Amino acid sequence: MGADSTGDRTDISGLRAPGRGNGLRDVLNQRFLLKLLVRKELKIRYRGSVLGMLWSYVKPGVQFIVFYVALGLFLGQEQSPRNPGGLPNYAIYLFSGVVLVNFFTEALGNASRSIVLNYSLIKKIYLPRELFPVASVWVSAVHFLPQLIVLLIACLFSGWRPGPTQILAAVAAFVIVALLAAGLGLLFGSINVYFRDAENIVDLLLMVVTWASPVMYAWTQVSDKLGSTFYSFYQANPMTIAVEIFHAAFWLPTTDGSSPLPENLLTFWLGLGLVTSIVIVFVGQWTFRSLEGRFAQEL
Repeated sequence: MGADSTGDRTDISGLRAPGRGNGLRDVLNQRFLLKLLVRKELKIRYRGSVLGMLWSYVKPGVQFIVFYVALGLFLGQEQSPRNPGGLPNYAIYLFSGVVLVNFFTEALGNASRSIVLNYSLIKKIYLPRELFPVASVWVSAVHFLPQLIVLLIACLFSGWRPGPTQILAAVAAFVIVALLAAGLGLLFGSINVYFRDAENIVDLLLMVVTWASPVMYAWTQVSDKLGSTFYSFYQANPMTIAVEIFHAAFWLPTTDGSSPLPENLLTFWLGLGLVTSIVIVFVGQWTFRSLEGRFAQEL
């Protein structure tokens, strides 16, 4: 019944016992699949849409107008002859923060739901499951690009002349936010398979993030209210660091340069933001790999 009469046996030397994947390293090795997933997400999102990718301009544009009118004009954040204590060139200040926060909220919101929404693929075929949260971050980066172009044009018309420091700072801020969104996306995306309350937690987090960073107000207002000790906890938030770096890269050069920046923003705080985001990626990856074994059964 086992070996045949000649004594030949099946050669299994080339086989190995199944094991765990290599996590995010598999995503790097499967870049073609990542590209396909990003294309699929973009096609599905704009299927039947008249404006298509133009929504990448319309949504942040409407959000910016609402915030600018409500905060800049009505609540006095915009500097003017009648309000010399406001922020100069508040429109650039506001928009440079809005585009970065929009990237984070879209990336994390979609990444945290990516495993559940792609249950049909996960139950049918094997592929690195980390592809789904990472693809969500990439899709959000595609939507971030046109908003960044609008910001660059507005800055150039406002007298912005980029230097190496501003460009490198902006890239570093983007990397901080992308890593943070990917790490939290892996974390909440895996937990969401077992406990759908994770979606509500993420929604609460995204509702708070716009106000928990100096997007619509100056960091000095927070420092004056909280004092140096409690302000340090506020400042340690990677999103706060990234938004302030974006302000330093895009907004500050369009002003007379007299507005203060947090001390050591481009040294200590930038490094802390990068380290914190990298740690969150490792925590998210560890949690994801610990839970992914029963994804197919739970879905």
